[in-house]
Amino acid sequence: MKLWSIMGNSQLLDGGAMFGNAPKAMWSKWLPPDAANRVPLACRALLAKPINGKTVLFETGIGAFFEPAMRERYGVVESRHVLLDSLAAAGVAHTDIDIVVLSHLHFDHAGGLLAAWQAKQAPTLLFPNARYLVGAEHWQRACAPHARDRASFVPELIELLKQSGRLELVSGEHCELLGSGVRFHYSDGHTPGLMLAELVGPENHGGLLFCADLIPGRPWVHLPITMGYDRNPECLIDEKSALLADAHARGVRLYFTHDVDCALARVIRDERGRYSTDHPVDALSARALTH
Repeated sequence: MKLWSIMGNSQLLDGGAMFGNAPKAMWSKWLPPDAANRVPLACRALLAKPINGKTVLFETGIGAFFEPAMRERYGVVESRHVLLDSLAAAGVAHTDIDIVVLSHLHFDHAGGLLAAWQAKQAPTLLFPNARYLVGAEHWQRACAPHARDRASFVPELIELLKQSGRLELVSGEHCELLGSGVRFHYSDGHTPGLMLAELVGPENHGGLLFCADLIPGRPWVHLPITMGYDRNPECLIDEKSALLADAHARGVRLYFTHDVDCALARVIRDERGRYSTDHPVDALSARALTH
């Protein structure tokens, strides 16, 4: 199996929202804000092939589906669909993807499923030959969101997925399409049914965990750090603690979607039990899972 980090459209979002109850004096050292208090965020996908004979894309980033005023509101930097350019640089077109795995359906993780905005054009789905994998519990949330996170979903996208005939809901550790090489973990702290994909290493050691919004980047590896967007920070911290302990014990590396400078890192723990990372990797290009 070979892996590529695939960059999508980038964002600038309010630093206070991204770091929850952490004081600005602390988080601004990790991620310096601009004059509007916004911090830079990546929307990084992961391309893997072959998995069970398939070409698989984990997430699609925010994409370019917003009309210009909304793009400005949500701090989307580029107007073009960067994900498609990044896939092309890896030698893959969106029509070549067999499976798209979505940790959840918030627009900054699933908006890239949609074609770029065009005036007077209805939204359309990309990846016409792919199955779309979504956690069954999270799908229920997406279809009937709470007022707290309703704005994070794209109603048109939910309807297009329903109508596609290619949506598959996942509820266990494994699914038939991907086989035993991918293990799913579930989390409710950020949003109900968040689905974290682990690319399983040999003899259940090593491998990679796509951290999604449980751990958006290296600063959030520190257990107390959560986002203002999380529905249940205490639950998230408990879930993060369990996953980090497991990843540390089994040598599983963390893959970050929102960290601007780091795609992959190793989990370490100091004598006080505090988690952090080392051996950062900024990008993957045809990298073997076991490298």
